[in-house]
Amino acid sequence: MRKIIFATNNKHKLREIRQITGNLINVSGLGDIGFEGDIPETGATLKENASIKSNFIFDRFHMDCFADDTGLEIEALDGRPGIFSARYAGGEGNAEKNIEKVLAELNGIKNRKARFITIISLIFGGKEHFFEGSIKGKIIDSKHGKGGFGYDPVFIPDRYYMTFAEMRPALKNKISHRAIATKKLIEFLMKQ
Repeated sequence: MRKIIFATNNKHKLREIRQITGNLINVSGLGDIGFEGDIPETGATLKENASIKSNFIFDRFHMDCFADDTGLEIEALDGRPGIFSARYAGGEGNAEKNIEKVLAELNGIKNRKARFITIISLIFGGKEHFFEGSIKGKIIDSKHGKGGFGYDPVFIPDRYYMTFAEMRPALKNKISHRAIATKKLIEFLMKQ
C-alpha cells in the first residue's frame, strides 16, 4: 500500500481523508511524523495556501505529501468567507462563531446559494500537482445535525434535503468537495 503524508493537524480532516482513501493509500497526519506546529497560511488563494503547506512539509521532511485548503463561498456575500473560512470570526478558528457570523450576515437575505471548494496540492517525486473538488448548495437559517465539522450543519448540497452534518459519513465522503478532490488524488497516485 502506498504511503503518503497529509499535511494537517486537523483530526476531522484526517479522519475524513482516511475514510475516503480506505485501504488504497496509507495516509499519515503530521502528528504521526512528530510535527505538531502550525504552518503559516499566507497565500491569497486556496491554491496558494495548499501549496504553502505541502511545500513546507516537503522541504522539512523530504517525503511525498499533500495538503488541502478548503473554503466556503457564499454568493450573496461576494464569495466570503472564502479563503478565510476557518477563521472567519477570529484567529482562534472557532466553528460555532464562524457559523454565527455567516448566519448573521445572511439574515434577511433570500439568496442562500453557496459552494464548498477544496484544492489539494500534492508533492510527489519532487513535483507539485493540484486537484480540485467543489459542490454547490445552499446555507440554511439554523444548524441541523451533529456530524461533520466546520460549516457542515448549515450547508445542504444541491439535490439533497439534509445538511452535511445530518448525513452518514459514507454519503458525505462520496459526494463532498473534499471527496471529489481526494478521488482525483487517488486516481493520480494509483497510476504512479
